[in-house]
Amino acid sequence: MKRRTVLAAALMAWTSAWGQAAETKTTIEDQQDVAITAYNNGLALVRDTREIAMPEGELHLQFMDVAAMIRPETVSLRSLTEAGSVSILEQNYEYDLISPSKLMEKYVGKTVRLVNFSKELGFENIEAELLSINEGPIYRVGGQIFLGHPGNVVLPEVPDNLISKPTLVWNITNTKPVQRLEATYLTNGVSWQADYVVTLAKDDKQLDLAGWVTMNNQSGATFENAQLKLVAGEVNLVQLGGGRGGFVTAEVAQFAADAAMPQQEAFAEYHLYTMPRRTTIKQNQSKQLALLDAVNVACAKKYEYRGQLHFYSQQMPPMRDEHVGVFLEFENREANHLGIPLPAGVMRIYQEDSSGMLQFAGEDRTEHTPKDETITLRMGQAFDVIGDRVQTDYRVIANNVFEAEFEITLRNHKENDIVIDVVEPMPSDWTILQKTRDFVKKDSQTAVFTIPVKKDGEEKLTYRVRVTY
Repeated sequence: MKRRTVLAAALMAWTSAWGQAAETKTTIEDQQDVAITAYNNGLALVRDTREIAMPEGELHLQFMDVAAMIRPETVSLRSLTEAGSVSILEQNYEYDLISPSKLMEKYVGKTVRLVNFSKELGFENIEAELLSINEGPIYRVGGQIFLGHPGNVVLPEVPDNLISKPTLVWNITNTKPVQRLEATYLTNGVSWQADYVVTLAKDDKQLDLAGWVTMNNQSGATFENAQLKLVAGEVNLVQLGGGRGGFVTAEVAQFAADAAMPQQEAFAEYHLYTMPRRTTIKQNQSKQLALLDAVNVACAKKYEYRGQLHFYSQQMPPMRDEHVGVFLEFENREANHLGIPLPAGVMRIYQEDSSGMLQFAGEDRTEHTPKDETITLRMGQAFDVIGDRVQTDYRVIANNVFEAEFEITLRNHKENDIVIDVVEPMPSDWTILQKTRDFVKKDSQTAVFTIPVKKDGEEKLTYRVRVTY
């Protein structure tokens, strides 16, 4: 019993001390600096620095104007004025925001005022008890129960436990009258992606590559004059149950060749891009920022006629008038006017027509591409290049052994000579028994026949293969 009395007294003393603690509010007006590091997965790290005048001792600090999609378990606070001059006793995230339904919910069982309630009943401005709001408001007025009303509800005040915007709340002890504090937290709703414009020369041998970052902010906060960094790579995140979650088509953009471009550096197992200029990222805004500008990049257009794995274990009907795939390929090397890590994104290809106007020629999505690697973009299907595939023989040699023979015809109706790669994915163990053209074994399951086809010309390939499953 004595121990319970002591604990109760201690609790009362703590409660009294809490009630007497000074309260200090800080808003965006106190902000001295803000820095954003955005990741590919819709997550961003926010560093919000504010200079705040506040009393010494224990106080209740309300840190307002933070992102609505903040992850409160990631919040930290430190003093930049003097290390250790601020100690955190308790940390809370308040997000019970004011709304009509929330206000009504808080006043269930309490007295409200009904204005313009009913002239017919004889009271236009009267007090009423709000009994419930389930499926609509229910009031007790003068001993009678009313369901809804045609007028307005007037409340005497905003309840203490409702706030107008998401707020971080700390109970802290402070030893300096003016503090420069840095709050750091992760928030959802800030996403970015790389978008690229590829301008292909008429001869298909060179291209210009312009890239930009498309930012999309749905975090619930505006970041004014922010220092912006971008992390490209797949950062692992723990998937928590019950968490809160929160593309933009761009026209062709031209960037000045002498514009300041982001500085990139290796960071952990990712790449970090620091934007050269500060920028404001408004809530519900998409913004494009220059990422790179490369000119005279050597490239090659490639044509590919591709088979399928299942062609070799069954009889196949003739496949005629198939359009050949078109690809654009270039090296991400310094010697080729590139040689920088390229974040994943969509590359859109444009090429001039006979009048000199740029026309859209296809697009493809690329993964994160390190320097000194090859980028291959699928443009689409060639209108004037056709392939036929006919299975001329098929035999079952054993339960798991099959032989098939194919005749492939390639027709080029373009005004120039081209080279077509016939790419044949081979299942399991395979051996080409006969062939009319040489091939390259690209890997254990791919044979590639490279066939030049003159303009308005036709070429044939015949081969026989044995496949053992």
